[in-house]
Amino acid sequence: MLQVRYAARKAHAATLMLTLLALIAALAPGTASAAARPSADCQPYSGRACLFPFPDNRFTRADRASATGRRVHLPSAAMPANTHAQRINPGPWNRNDGFSPGSTILLHIPGLDNQKALNRTGAVPLVNLARTYARRQPVLLIDEATGRRQLIWAELDANASSPANTDFEIHPAKALLEGHTYIVALRFLRKANGRTIGAPHWFALLRRGHRLPAALRPQRKRYARIFKVLARAGAARKTLYEAWDFTVASTRDLTGRLLAIRNSAFAGLGDHNLADSIPQGAAPAFHISSTSTLPPTSGINGTRTAIQGTYTVPCYLVVCGPDAAAGFSYSSHKLDATPTQIPGNNATAQFECIVPSSASPSNPARISLYGHGLLGSHTEVTMTNVQAMASEHNIVFCATDWWGLAQPDTLNDAAAITNLNKFPAVIDRLQQGVLNTLFLGRLLRNDHGFAASPAFESAGRPVIDTSHLYYDGNSQGGIEGGLATAVAPDFRRATLGVTGMDYGNVLVQRSTDFTPFGTLLYNAYTDQSLHPWLLD
Repeated sequence: MLQVRYAARKAHAATLMLTLLALIAALAPGTASAAARPSADCQPYSGRACLFPFPDNRFTRADRASATGRRVHLPSAAMPANTHAQRINPGPWNRNDGFSPGSTILLHIPGLDNQKALNRTGAVPLVNLARTYARRQPVLLIDEATGRRQLIWAELDANASSPANTDFEIHPAKALLEGHTYIVALRFLRKANGRTIGAPHWFALLRRGHRLPAALRPQRKRYARIFKVLARAGAARKTLYEAWDFTVASTRDLTGRLLAIRNSAFAGLGDHNLADSIPQGAAPAFHISSTSTLPPTSGINGTRTAIQGTYTVPCYLVVCGPDAAAGFSYSSHKLDATPTQIPGNNATAQFECIVPSSASPSNPARISLYGHGLLGSHTEVTMTNVQAMASEHNIVFCATDWWGLAQPDTLNDAAAITNLNKFPAVIDRLQQGVLNTLFLGRLLRNDHGFAASPAFESAGRPVIDTSHLYYDGNSQGGIEGGLATAVAPDFRRATLGVTGMDYGNVLVQRSTDFTPFGTLLYNAYTDQSLHPWLLD
């Protein structure tokens, strides 16, 4: 049976790849042509809509209702359009009260668009982060509240095909603090020939304090504060090439949606205090569909039983299902609204568990969730390495699909890459997928869940120890497992393997798994200078 499952997975992977290749061929514009003028090469306060530098508080507006006092307000006219003229709607992003704590800071600097110029400038390299704190470091990221430099590294977009499309990228080497405002300052920038790069016209006007054109006058008060902080930090105004500030989203904004659906779902079980780590109330409803013995495997002692079934989770999406493409349901149009469950709307999630023969009422097995890899499925829990760990350490592993990035999501994810207006639904599904995982954990922890099922009993007594729950995940399971661990009410110990952050703007483009999706994305949005922005 195990060999059949592996063969089925291999066939499924081949089918998915052929489908992606067909999509790539259908969406390829023939001879890709670069935009007449790269969008990154823009003056922020000219009459032309402009997305760079990014992130920037000029893309926010004051909002007393938000936790930061700001609200993101991306310019509709500057939002990229795909080859089908479908412009990205900024509405879903404009709900936020700031930017990501892992945002890559992006801009285009004519002259600092090749490796020789980068070397001449001496920006912080990945291989020597300590240069962040060098006295004449040309790239500074400063916490406006404390005046302290933040650990960073800088690079050029390695995927760009020409200097005109090459963006300068500044990466936080440590997540920025929620709700804090940061100042980006650039100075002593040099071209490949060693000459200093002069400040852009708009910034030169602000820096000198001269009479400003109408478009810049509203920035005078903002820049007075920026220059004051930079002066205290030892960055003289006259040395600056460019500077601006941006605000990181609040904790409430970053976590509010996921915590709201988690708290609502567990309250429906009768557990209103998730901080005490004590499973209270009812167990989620579940159904065992099959129980079978896995075939012998070389090097693994004893037998393993595979248990498959489904369980019920409150659904906070408009439509639920393993391959649905709908986002959250909201009962309010307020920007800070959290998702709500449409009455009677429930998700049916699949699970699979493996139980080693060493588990018995006198020697109950520890219990652990298992997280699968990118676009995989819950059936990965039967992989040889997981079976070996279960047998060697007397652990029962259970897994469900990471909705949003599981096998059934592949085609919808590909469609979302080619039309980013569909992408917010992917993010919403990921959060529902986390809730599904937490409910599977509650089935393991609650004595009225799996422990009360004959499938997990011997002679009428449970073979699992419900006192502690653990988590183990690799790749996507390691990445999303970190998110699940952060909000889990039932476990405090997790193994997160081959993980990484930040997902969009650092990790994925360095992964071979992203190649077909990158091809779809870049064929749909052909302006190379915007590719780092899209990923961010």
